[in-house]
Parts: sequence; C-alpha cells; structure tokens
Amino acid sequence: MNGFLALSKRDSHYRTARYAVLPVPYDATASFLAGSRLGPDAIIAASSHLEDLDEDYGREFVKAGIATLEPVEPNLSGPARMHEDVRKAARRVVRDGKFLIGLGGEHSITSGLVRAVLGKHKKLSVLQIDAHADLRNSYHGTPHSHACVMRRVWDMGVPVVPVGIRSWCLEEHRFMKKQGITPITARQTLEDADWIQKALDALGEKVYVTIDIDGFDPACAPGTGTPVPGGLDWHQVSDLLRAIAMDRTVVAADVVEVMPIPGSVQTEFLAAKIIYKLIAHVEANR
Repeated sequence: MNGFLALSKRDSHYRTARYAVLPVPYDATASFLAGSRLGPDAIIAASSHLEDLDEDYGREFVKAGIATLEPVEPNLSGPARMHEDVRKAARRVVRDGKFLIGLGGEHSITSGLVRAVLGKHKKLSVLQIDAHADLRNSYHGTPHSHACVMRRVWDMGVPVVPVGIRSWCLEEHRFMKKQGITPITARQTLEDADWIQKALDALGEKVYVTIDIDGFDPACAPGTGTPVPGGLDWHQVSDLLRAIAMDRTVVAADVVEVMPIPGSVQTEFLAAKIIYKLIAHVEANR
C-alpha cells in the first residue's frame, strides 16, 4: 500500500514523523449504503495527486513527516470488539507522541480513536463536522452504531461541539436539550457571522477533530452513504479548522464515511485535501 501523499521514505518514516495516518476499513453497522470500508484506500490513492505546496501558506508541510500505518483489520465479531481493536492500535500512536489521523470507514470508529487520545489528553473536547447528530443511545440493536458515536463520546465525559448538523431525531433533540448541547447547524453558518467564534467558545483547550464527510454538501462530496442536502463547503470547513488551529491545540483527527463512487474521485480527493489542509493549519500555528 502506498502511503498518504506517496511520500519519500525520509518524509514518511514513523520514527521521525510528527503525524501518523491510521486506516480503518470498517463499515459493519452501515444503515443505508455500505462501502465506506473502501474509503481509506481511496483517500490514500487520491492523496498521491495532491501538491505538497499549500496554497494558503506558500509552504510545504510534508517535511513534518507523515507516516501511514498498516490498516486495522475488520473484526466481525461485533462493533464493540472492533472499537477496542481501534483503540489499541491508536493508543500506540498517541503514546509515541504522534498526531493521530484516523481514516474511516464508518463513523463509529471515532469512539475507539477518542478513547485512545483521552488516555493522554484528559481535558479533551471534540469538534464534530457532520450532517447528523449521531447521538442516539442505540440503533439497529447496538449502542456501537455509527448513529450512536457521539453519544458514546459524550459518555466518556468529553464535550462535543457539532457543526454542520442538519439531521437528527426526536430522541437526539431531547438529549441535546437536556445536556445543553447547541449544534451549529448548516443554515446557521450561512446566517450567523459569528458561527466560528461560537464553535471556538464551546471547545476546550485540547481538541479532537472528527470530520464525517457528509458534513460537506453532497455537491462537494457525493461519495458517502448518507448524503444530506444543504451542507458545508470547502472554504467554511477550512476557515473553521484554521480558527481552531490558531486558538486551540488540535491533538488528533479523523475523516470518515467516504464511500467511493466508481468513476468519480471527487469525494476522496476532497477528503485527502482536507486532511493535508488540517496538517497545514496545525503546523503553521505550532
């Protein structure tokens, strides 16, 4: 497997790399369209066509080192065990002092990744870019569904700040009201000039960024299992990530729910680009 950005051995050696990409090709709880298990390979393949020079900063950030790890193999004995496998794989990366970047796969894997990061960064908060609240307590007979992932993160005592949300059920609505979670909806990003500042104000000092690709509008990212109209665009997400990197300490991230469409590379290229853009923002503000 070629690594993220198809970097030289010097720029992708794990020992010296500042960033580590962990692919997790898993989609066993997909509830509409399956195929996000193919996302990590597609993102990595698309990334080889990105330019190393970041257009906003006029700098190449690959010299920070970006290692690509072996994938976490799917554990079909159940999502709880799969998430534990993800946690164990991610724990090594975090303990080694790397900036962890998970590649999904379905969004449920985020719970294992966050648990690993929480082992090192106790006062953690999560920025969730997503179309869906993902706050159900259980879905399709399991509390470990992709539709429950932010509820599981909340259960860890980690505050969640949802941005781009435009789809939730009555159970989630009531839970957000009870817990004081105020989502920044996709419509709000168009109508409220202070939406980025409000996201910042709700986050703690240490931030984990999870990007469900369906947070983007399907016109930008059609390759996902549960597309919802009216989403975010490239500049909104990039500007948000820049602000977070400037004012907070981003410690880890993931990009999930990329479902490749045969004959189209639009979504996986966007995913690869937003990962490198996040690296650029973090590096520029170190």
